[in-house]
Amino acid sequence: MTHGEPGWELYRTFLEVVRDGSLSGAARKLALTQPTVGRHIDALEASLGLSLFSRSPQGLKATPAALELVSYAETMAAASAALRRTASGGAKADRGTVRVTASEMIGCEVLPPILASFRDSHPGITLELALSNRNEDLLRRDADIAIRMVRPRQKSLVARRIGKSAIGFYAHRNYVEKYGLPKEIAELEKHCLIGFDRDDLALRSLGKLPRQVARDVFGFRCDSDLAQFAALKAGVGIGGCQHNIARRFPDLVPVLAKAIRFELEVWVAMHEDMRSTGRVRVLFDHLAAGLSAFVRGHAAG
Repeated sequence: MTHGEPGWELYRTFLEVVRDGSLSGAARKLALTQPTVGRHIDALEASLGLSLFSRSPQGLKATPAALELVSYAETMAAASAALRRTASGGAKADRGTVRVTASEMIGCEVLPPILASFRDSHPGITLELALSNRNEDLLRRDADIAIRMVRPRQKSLVARRIGKSAIGFYAHRNYVEKYGLPKEIAELEKHCLIGFDRDDLALRSLGKLPRQVARDVFGFRCDSDLAQFAALKAGVGIGGCQHNIARRFPDLVPVLAKAIRFELEVWVAMHEDMRSTGRVRVLFDHLAAGLSAFVRGHAAG
């Protein structure tokens, strides 16, 4: 047994080996030599008194004991990254790194012009954008600022309600020319609907839906919002889209506009400890202003 508690460096190596399944792959990502990675794993196993990996035809396989450590190692990794971001700018509000998390659609279709104008006025601030349809845990410091389509509930978060983004059904003009438009909800069953595959989280957040909007009736299934949107623009079928995104694409035609309409709230949140970090606060305010323009139907920026 080695003396003392294993440090973050060993856990960081452990986490990369779990993710990659090989010493060589982890070594490349960490810019270490393969023997060094092997020594880190040996040292961690000796310190913990656990066997962490077994060899398999596919590479290194994490043992059950190792898998129990992964979530804790990921928390350490998030804290380490947050520590570096916090220290990156020192006391200066116009220097350093800020990490933002948002959904795929917001991150790709709404945020780019908002972030472009921010970079114009704050060129010394490095931006990191993590796209996820899961609510990143700000308490774990996975990100400094989160843009969410549901109200954040954690008490230690500072959250600002931006407004509501309306969602409706759309089809590309080419699809409409080939297959026509449904006149009532019941006619949706005759059309190709674009929807989720295995992850219904986004759909459940919309509340009660017509029975025609369910997985077994979708003619195109995918859990990526961006892929669904690409399919919609390619004329695959009828799909949901935020009105203020769809209006930028003249070939997208509203479908059953009066019968089907949903709304999602838009929130910007940060951990309350971030209020005193100048660069985080200035980006928080900039995002709030840009997203407010978006939900009002104005050009973002």
